[in-house]
Amino acid sequence: MTLTAGSGPFGPQSGGSFNFERSGPKHVIYWEPSLPRMRAMVGAETVIDSRRVHLLHETGLLPVHYFPRDDVRFDLLEATEHRTHCPFKGDASYWSIRAGDVVVENAVWGYPRPIEGAPPLADHVAVYFDHFDAWYEEDEPVYARPRDPYHRVDVRSGSYEVVVRHRGQVIAESRRPKLLFETGLPVRWYLPPADVRTDLLRASDTVSECPYKGDGQHWHLADGGGDEVEDAAWSLPHPLPEALAAARHLCFYSGKVDVEVDGRRVEA
Repeated sequence: MTLTAGSGPFGPQSGGSFNFERSGPKHVIYWEPSLPRMRAMVGAETVIDSRRVHLLHETGLLPVHYFPRDDVRFDLLEATEHRTHCPFKGDASYWSIRAGDVVVENAVWGYPRPIEGAPPLADHVAVYFDHFDAWYEEDEPVYARPRDPYHRVDVRSGSYEVVVRHRGQVIAESRRPKLLFETGLPVRWYLPPADVRTDLLRASDTVSECPYKGDGQHWHLADGGGDEVEDAAWSLPHPLPEALAAARHLCFYSGKVDVEVDGRRVEA
């Protein structure tokens, strides 16, 4: 899903190949500037406001945003005794945020003395995204978590025959699926409601969050025999722009029901 995670080019399960033999450390770190302005708030206080953000890509991990210390309201931070160690970056110090009556513990960390070979982290700090009340990229709210510039979503119309079954019963059958291609993930097959036995579906309380697609409303499947498959499918009732073409279509988990495309079973 990124340069250094999953099947990314420098990830642990890289899905491609290079025209050279990779050598050097198995653990890769890539440090690069990120252009959009980023802001973060706790309550009514803007704790971070930066146009000089950097991204740290690291093998097996999602990218982490680092902010220059000068762009962080250190007057709202309190140093704590908490410490962690990374063999690739060094010892991390932590700070809590105090904004009025709100205290967010150990929300900010940094490497004051990074080890040799680490990126220039000494003058930067990173944060736990979900410890803040609001994030903005330029003037747009950030949803779920910060976006990775190397991650993308594309939706295309297709004419494949997609059949969904559970215990032999046909749940959906369509020749007009929307194919959702997302970096590092298998193709997802979104089907129009008219081609789905929606009478067998019941809205779940599960709503997932994705910074590239939006809310994922989940659906339980009643198989007609009294049994129910929990969260067997999901839909995108309010998709973000990249996934707009799949709005209100339904996608089934191939690990919970049988999904066939042109007669071939889709593996989980």
